[in-house]
Amino acid sequence: MAEQQTKAIVDDNSPCPVIESLEEIGSQWRLAVLYDLQDGEKRFNELKRSTGANSRTLSRVLDDLQETNYVARRYEEDSPIATYYSLTEKGESLCPVFDEISAWSEEWL
Repeated sequence: MAEQQTKAIVDDNSPCPVIESLEEIGSQWRLAVLYDLQDGEKRFNELKRSTGANSRTLSRVLDDLQETNYVARRYEEDSPIATYYSLTEKGESLCPVFDEISAWSEEWL
């Protein structure tokens, strides 16, 4: 039966919603940033430390997540200038998904 479902996806040329979702948010670094921002707003260096991403990767990922409206960027004009990142409403809507994946992984992995 699984082969029939897979074949239907291939024949239809449209990915199932799960595959489509994972293509948008499924990179290791995107997931790490989104998961980390569940705890609230963070500065770039805080995200860098907590995710383990290098500066270039983190910058690219944050730009991607901002373009797709998962993350918002806020500037504070104090000296030195501070940049903060937080989840948008769209990003926050993933929190229950992360909770379910965490529960599943605790049981099965």
